[in-house]
Amino acid sequence: MLNRRQFYINGQWVNPVADTDQASEELDVINPSTEESCAVISLGGQKDTDAAVAAAKAAFEGWSTTPKGERIAVLERVLESYTARLDEMAQAISLEMGAPIDMARAQQAMTGIGNIKGAIRAAKQFEFDRTLGDHAPNDRIFYEAIGVVGLITPWNWPINQVTLKVMPALAAGCTMVLKPSEIAPLSSLLLAQILDDAGVPAGVFNLVNGDGPGVGTQLSTHPDVDMISFTGSTRAGALVSQNAAETQKRVHLELGGKGANLVFADANDAAVKRGAMHCFNNTGQSCNAPTRMLVQRERYDEAVSEAVAAAGACRVASASQSGRHIGPVVSKVQYDKIQHLIKAGIDEGARLVAGGLGKPEGLDTGYYVKPTVFADVNNGMTIAQEEIFGPVLSIIPFDSEEEAIAIANDTPYGLTNYIQSNDPGRCQRVARRLRAGMVEMNGKARGPGAPFGGVKASGNGREGGVWGLEEFLEVKSVSGWEEQAS
Repeated sequence: MLNRRQFYINGQWVNPVADTDQASEELDVINPSTEESCAVISLGGQKDTDAAVAAAKAAFEGWSTTPKGERIAVLERVLESYTARLDEMAQAISLEMGAPIDMARAQQAMTGIGNIKGAIRAAKQFEFDRTLGDHAPNDRIFYEAIGVVGLITPWNWPINQVTLKVMPALAAGCTMVLKPSEIAPLSSLLLAQILDDAGVPAGVFNLVNGDGPGVGTQLSTHPDVDMISFTGSTRAGALVSQNAAETQKRVHLELGGKGANLVFADANDAAVKRGAMHCFNNTGQSCNAPTRMLVQRERYDEAVSEAVAAAGACRVASASQSGRHIGPVVSKVQYDKIQHLIKAGIDEGARLVAGGLGKPEGLDTGYYVKPTVFADVNNGMTIAQEEIFGPVLSIIPFDSEEEAIAIANDTPYGLTNYIQSNDPGRCQRVARRLRAGMVEMNGKARGPGAPFGGVKASGNGREGGVWGLEEFLEVKSVSGWEEQAS
């Protein structure tokens, strides 16, 4: 079992500060493939959080005034250090949250490289000091680091969400305290080592493990934290916003989703299989998963058969095994939630056509879920409205373009929607009318640096590219600026 009891504060690995009355609390990190403990961490207390915030506050003036080129050079060293430990990162992610090892290498760990490169690219092109315009030649606009930021991240794509915050925050000149998910902290602890090896100055990046009610609340209420960037559930995001309100923090939220995948009758032959496998990827534990498949009536019966075939071909196995399969979900809590929602689908009259309750045959130990497909779902059912966060696909029929748009938008969420049609005009009409932060059409992924984020209960703000950098910047307007002779 790995001993990961220490925190990274002010450039040092330090033991938790024990309260007067009790020692620091410890937590086992559970390998979801085996249900056994693979590591032990400490859960921080108020004194640990205060020490990390104090270190970040002390480092802020120096880091925020470091020239842009020097900050970029640090990020370039981080990229080199991360790349050298890429396989180690994949192993950590696979162990802590159950991503199959080949998927952890090809997808999960690789997001870190993409996000570091994205932050470097955005910083290089960003003008932190600019004129207001030709109409006001003596006005200057400065984009300045917002200050000390608290970063609270989830377990489902752990290093993706962490690097989407840490790297642009570094590029912006912010200092920070990271609280990764206590369920999947090992990849973040490895990232702290990578940042240290790359020469990130002491106090600029700090890490304290803890849970939401503990360190999460301590960060979101702390008077010396200027901003909270949170990724997680919509319920938890609301609590973060409430906790941050008294100290007038900026709050950035990337929350849940209930993505609609609109499959029109003229969609290409691969559309349904592609959509089903996208839903099952990462064992369904993605906020942008296309979990509601809306299919035009002429294509509906065929689509149900294709989705059933996709579920049947989706193998489930241990995260440690090589190959193209899905692994377990992250925890017993998550497994039980998914089982409850599958039962709700059955009880409410959806037609179960693949998968269902219980574990796949031969997988009695581990938090494994059968790839599940429901047909004849209506948008009022629980499985069509609640975020399941498991490999569960709901198929809903529609007749017209107008009806498809109405069903897609009839949700509290608004993260990612998908369109499948060979009619470019239809794709463009529908994309404009979907209430979502992102729309992907005909299986084409959004490009590097595209903004990631949603509307409504899916949150506010954007991550990635120049938009992700701007989240960590304040705008200062200065008049009467006279250029000095060189």
